[in-house]
Amino acid sequence: MNSEFSTVDIVVFVVYAIVILAVGLYVSRGKKGEEKTAEDYFLAGKSLPWWAIGASLIAANISAEQFIGMSGSGFAIGLAIASYEWMAAITLLIVAKFFMPVFINHGLYTIPEFIEKRFSTNLKTILATFWIALFIFVNLTSVLYLGAKALDTIIGIGDGSSIMPFIIGLALFSAAYSIWGGLSAVAWTDVIQVVLLIIGGLITTFIALDHVAPDGGIINGINYVYDNANSRFHMIISKDNPEFMNLPGIAVLVGGLWVANLYYWGFNQYIIQRALAAKSLREAQKGLAFAGFLKLIVPLIVVIPGIIAYVMYTEDIQGAKEIFSKANGGIDYDRAYPWLINTFIPTGLKGLVVAALSAAIVSSLASMLNSTSTIFTMDIYKPYFNKKASSKKLVNIGRLASLIALIIATLLAKSLGSIDQMFQYIQEWTGLVSPGILAVFLLGLFWKKTNTTGAIIGVLASIPFALALKFLPLEMPFMDQMFYTLITSMVIIAGVSLTMSEGDDNPKGIPLYSKTFQTGKGFNIAAYAILLITALLYIIFW
Repeated sequence: MNSEFSTVDIVVFVVYAIVILAVGLYVSRGKKGEEKTAEDYFLAGKSLPWWAIGASLIAANISAEQFIGMSGSGFAIGLAIASYEWMAAITLLIVAKFFMPVFINHGLYTIPEFIEKRFSTNLKTILATFWIALFIFVNLTSVLYLGAKALDTIIGIGDGSSIMPFIIGLALFSAAYSIWGGLSAVAWTDVIQVVLLIIGGLITTFIALDHVAPDGGIINGINYVYDNANSRFHMIISKDNPEFMNLPGIAVLVGGLWVANLYYWGFNQYIIQRALAAKSLREAQKGLAFAGFLKLIVPLIVVIPGIIAYVMYTEDIQGAKEIFSKANGGIDYDRAYPWLINTFIPTGLKGLVVAALSAAIVSSLASMLNSTSTIFTMDIYKPYFNKKASSKKLVNIGRLASLIALIIATLLAKSLGSIDQMFQYIQEWTGLVSPGILAVFLLGLFWKKTNTTGAIIGVLASIPFALALKFLPLEMPFMDQMFYTLITSMVIIAGVSLTMSEGDDNPKGIPLYSKTFQTGKGFNIAAYAILLITALLYIIFW
């Protein structure tokens, strides 16, 4: 079965595109007769309710790196890669309870802005530059490439020749409403996008399950996949597993994964910006809890399809062995999700599923663009080039910054074509900078003696230390590298701070009180439910 992208599919996809553009432009219009302010553009006028925050968080998070990259890792590793998702649900609770009260109370536009208030302008500039480079050269490029690769497999020729046109198309689509409308356009379209991507993802999973077993049927498919890929249904993998270097057993739960998750969900501008735009602290916390519930179901739509594709590869269903085999003898893991769509999704539904995939890609691109422009405008342009810039000027600079970032990423995206597991690539390279940055934030938030010199030396020292662990012949999993880099950075920051402070608290230290971390009843109930569900999942699939 190999359904073509029919006229009906095209119509469904076009309707999706029109709806997203229309909604994005509608919410971008602003109040009649009034210019859009910087707060309107970068923080949606601080008006987002909890359900929009949660939906937008997940839409920004789930992108080609999940649908394509994580499915590829599901093929290669199995359910263990879902630790990124299930542990993220707990991480969101930590961020909501312990980080958001401080961020909201400081009235932040950007995460680097917190660094300036707690430490210094110099450190803020260093980290802002880190983030802008990371967003452009790793995040934007990888999402553009993976998204274009998927569309090339599903509706293109399939030989890679249409990847560049799809890269350009995705870039233009995301730019069409996000650059003009700012965070309002991104967040409110994300509510539609997240519904679509979850429905589309579930359709793909269920149809693939229906086709994997010889007798057909979803239940038969579940049993067949579990029986034929039992080794792929363990969250904690053993040392003799060839993928142990990517997910090092129990260390996933007590080590480096916490570095990746706390950094990503707590201090990553394009994620946390939605929570900063909340109506209130309570709304932000409920939004993060809602996102936590959504994270629990993400593996069903991005990891399970990869395991199904693995079974089809081992059983050579629909010629899967030839499809996934590379000329050099390797396996093209990241082809799993687009191949399932192209091979098994019937005419009519394919347009909806491709729209869902596009929704995931475009929403993440829009989020990254908006956050890149926010950091550049508020942390680079305003303090260094035009301290007295009007809101109108800041908004225009933000739009220009988005456009330039998108052009650079578009030109570089196709160069990523030689990478096998894109999801792991993103984690590894982000992991070079995230431990040092996380160390600065954790000590800056919760230890009053932390000073600026210690933070700067610690974050700068973390990069060569992380590179040494990565390139020296140590045979160390990159998650362990991240964990040791975090500990080393914290020791350096603490040592320098203590040496210079002579035991005194830093004047910029944040006063913390027990009432600061009090949460509402609704959040508390949600938190206990998420913790219980996550514990049960690990017990079942240990």
